[in-house]
Amino acid sequence: MASELAASDEIDAADAWCREGPGRNLPHALVLQGDARDLPLPDDSVDLVVTSPPYWRKRDYGILGQIGQEATAAEYADAIVECLREWRRVLRPSGSVFLNIGDTYHRRSLANVPARVEMAAADDGWMVRNRIVWTKDGGMPEPARNRLANRHEFVIHMTLSGTYYYDLFGYSEAYGNGNGANPGDVWQFNQARHMGDHLAPFPTEVVERAILLACPGELCPVCGEPRQRITRRTARLDERRPQARRAMELAREGGLTPDHIAAVQATGISDAGKALLIQNGTGRNSKRVKQLAAEAKAVLGGYFREFTFALRETVGWTECECRQPFRRGVVLDPFMGTGTTLKTAVRMNRDAVGVDLAPTAMPGALFR
Repeated sequence: MASELAASDEIDAADAWCREGPGRNLPHALVLQGDARDLPLPDDSVDLVVTSPPYWRKRDYGILGQIGQEATAAEYADAIVECLREWRRVLRPSGSVFLNIGDTYHRRSLANVPARVEMAAADDGWMVRNRIVWTKDGGMPEPARNRLANRHEFVIHMTLSGTYYYDLFGYSEAYGNGNGANPGDVWQFNQARHMGDHLAPFPTEVVERAILLACPGELCPVCGEPRQRITRRTARLDERRPQARRAMELAREGGLTPDHIAAVQATGISDAGKALLIQNGTGRNSKRVKQLAAEAKAVLGGYFREFTFALRETVGWTECECRQPFRRGVVLDPFMGTGTTLKTAVRMNRDAVGVDLAPTAMPGALFR
């Protein structure tokens, strides 16, 4: 009876915290005691799950009901899928899961834990969008002399469907090369230096990257629609590329105007053939636009195409027809450990919830 009352208190605290979301001036984090397979949270209440569950057969925390001490890797994968089913309940339809998971050796052979989890999750209805490789220069010393030391882990990105919040532009600005290109699925940074009692400290950069990619800064509290970034193409090019520098030089020498550049971007590579299928404006431009584009082509020659790949910039964010004050995105860590996810989320102006069988902070605690 006491445990049931405690669980009820946790649920009441979570409900109140969720209802207060739109009215809070500052981001907050809430700590709850509970099981990742039975969260004390309401349905459709979080936007992103970022977590690192206990690795299989790595450490016994001595807690009843813990995950990680299953007899086989297959049973461990089943336990993670049981968690995912509960996370599906609390995730909003536009939400994502970023699951940091490591592999291990069992009877001198890789157990293929990440692959088992991916396959089990896919079989259970999840969309596995990325298997991100997190590479590290350092790591735990390994005594093995007949194999290479392990210097990578995986971060598995999963969604409920093919329609989810994803801000690739914002992420590429922070972690790309500045030209808007897709930065790729390899992350390189080291583990946290101060491990304390935690066997595998969770780096803040995993959380930062996941939040930038998949947790909206704001969303409508009525319909749940996230605010989406609005971008537009500029006349600026990536000046680190020699071809781009030459194109800009020719444009200046030829006296091309912003209208010329806009015409280039409207017509694309050409107004015929395959370009009709891949450029927005081809075949539908006015005579004036076509004339300006022709003048630009005469000046730029083969460098004409550089301006079709001009850099983009943010001009605003979408609004919602509900016309209600927006609320912050909510990040959940159902294996909160030392609270790295919560602290990082609050620093990035998101609300956060941490759940753990034995939380390091007082259950029900709020911090900002």
